[in-house]
Amino acid sequence: MAERDDKKPGGVQRVQIEIFGDIYRLRTDDEEGLRRIAKIVDSTMRSMAQNARTLATARLGVLAALKLAEDYYQLKRDYDELLALLDEHK
Repeated sequence: MAERDDKKPGGVQRVQIEIFGDIYRLRTDDEEGLRRIAKIVDSTMRSMAQNARTLATARLGVLAALKLAEDYYQLKRDYDELLALLDEHK
């Protein structure tokens, strides 16, 4: 999924990422984190491609972004609710 190209001074690296068959070369200071994110995006797009009619890659990317944003929003709501509960018990 991700392949390190080279390491720059200061910890920033150029990393080659493959998502849904397309190659992206990105700079990051957290290669492992970028690999995990790329894997999640790739997996989400592949899952959506299996469950959808024929869709263009860009359209699948938008749908995957919406799905991941929905997941994030739900986690944020759950986290905020948990913080509120903890505040009630102080």
